[in-house]
Amino acid sequence: MAILELANVWKGFNGRPVLRDLSFGVAEGEFLAILGFSGSGKTTLINLLAGLSLPDRGVLRFMGADAVGPGPERGLVFQSYALMPWLTVEGNIRLAVDATRPELSRAERAAETARYIAMVGLSHAAGRRPAELSGGMRQRVAVARALALRPEVLLMDEPLSALDALTRARVASEIESIWRTDRRTAVLITNDVDEALILADRILCLNPDGSLGAAFPVALPRPRDRASLDADPAYRKLRAEVTACLMDAGVRSKVPETRSLPSVTPRHALKDGLPGAYARAANSPREARYLHFSQLHKTYPTPQGPLSVVQDFNLTLRRGEFVSLIGHSGCGKSTVLSMTAGLTGISEGAITLDGIHVTGADPERAVVFQSPNLFPWLSAKQNVAIGVDRVYPGATQAERQEVVEYYLERVGLADAMDRPAADMSNGMRQRVGIARAFALSPKLLLLDEPFGMLDSLTRWELQEVLMEVWSRTKVTAICVTHDVDEAILLADRVVMMTNGPRATIGRITQVDLPRPRSRRALLDHPDYARYRAEVMDFLTQHDHRRPKTEAA
Repeated sequence: MAILELANVWKGFNGRPVLRDLSFGVAEGEFLAILGFSGSGKTTLINLLAGLSLPDRGVLRFMGADAVGPGPERGLVFQSYALMPWLTVEGNIRLAVDATRPELSRAERAAETARYIAMVGLSHAAGRRPAELSGGMRQRVAVARALALRPEVLLMDEPLSALDALTRARVASEIESIWRTDRRTAVLITNDVDEALILADRILCLNPDGSLGAAFPVALPRPRDRASLDADPAYRKLRAEVTACLMDAGVRSKVPETRSLPSVTPRHALKDGLPGAYARAANSPREARYLHFSQLHKTYPTPQGPLSVVQDFNLTLRRGEFVSLIGHSGCGKSTVLSMTAGLTGISEGAITLDGIHVTGADPERAVVFQSPNLFPWLSAKQNVAIGVDRVYPGATQAERQEVVEYYLERVGLADAMDRPAADMSNGMRQRVGIARAFALSPKLLLLDEPFGMLDSLTRWELQEVLMEVWSRTKVTAICVTHDVDEAILLADRVVMMTNGPRATIGRITQVDLPRPRSRRALLDHPDYARYRAEVMDFLTQHDHRRPKTEAA
């Protein structure tokens, strides 16, 4: 018998179904992972399982009896840590021990608390308060506290989504180790396929409309080590199958496109209606040195003296090349991008674009930030039109509007062009930011962790959108990212930076994978794992954070 069971469960808000006719069970001792796109109802589902909300139709059962509210048998770990900031690690976990084992003596409860602290590897930090901990450490406290409640079922709602990639991988491995020791039934809501494969016995996919998709048993041997799994054919095959399933579901939910790009000329065009970047470069020997960084330095004054953030950064891009810039936090990636955009001054050296020195910001260098910085009271069309009106002065209003609508449709917003930015999800707002950048017909596209605030599955979808639109324009592009798969998927070259301060280029990997690219195809490509291993090896060697303390 399943310890948790849903039978024909529906849940909606304001008359709109969010979850549709879900029926599945969770076996005792099973680790179940639930994957789905943003907006597919994952958090609504975990709230139902926890008893924080009730189904509109259908039944939720725990141990064969109807579950009509929350209970201590179901412990929940939220996406945010929700720790008591005035209590230490020990104090936060002691709350759970005191609540569930009041019959124990004070010494016994202290010993029990210490056991859970040790279980998540935080004995050295037992006396610290949450503000003194890294994100990964705080989330481990939350996991330990939930386990200390001794629930029959541990429910986790995207517990690692706020962490950087390496910390996320480490904490996932620790959760897997804790689960193998404790063997509690576990349900994990996640948007990360690798995370699901590391942790789960079984994966269920939610479709974008909230219905149940495919199920995948995960028979990979435990303990599961991420580095060795990358070389395992069974893991790679299953990863590709789950990815394909989710991407197919995303494709089925898209609105079909209907527009073609109008023939209008931006202000920096010279002839034949082409953007000036292409027209000039086609008649210039600078094609192989289109964007050039020469002895680039950035130094900031501090009370302790000058601080060199970036030094001796030398790089040349061909016209139409796509480069990914990757490295740990604080390595100067965004500083290099900001200097290239003309938003930050150069301390030493030079940046030249198509033979002209970069000085100050200009629409010919379009930037997509992690947060798209839209005007919240304007619609998607109005936000994109602000830039388009500047760079197409010779076009009619109707032609400029066609440019706006073309790129909004290309990024999947055909049915949301008139929606105010304030009413859009983070993913939709980032689509507007991408459309706005391409609509400027720039010489250079600069992307500063453009998908960093999005869940993994939305990130996949927008990576596909970015590649599809880039393939039509072939604009020279630099993307700052901390995501290894994203770096390889997008780029012709991956440029890896050493740790700051005094960061510089440590290694460059040429990515000779066929274009056009899709994540699904690359997962099956024999060279993909080699490129991934090369970048991961560099990042691991330069991981300056100590695993024991996860010092930020």
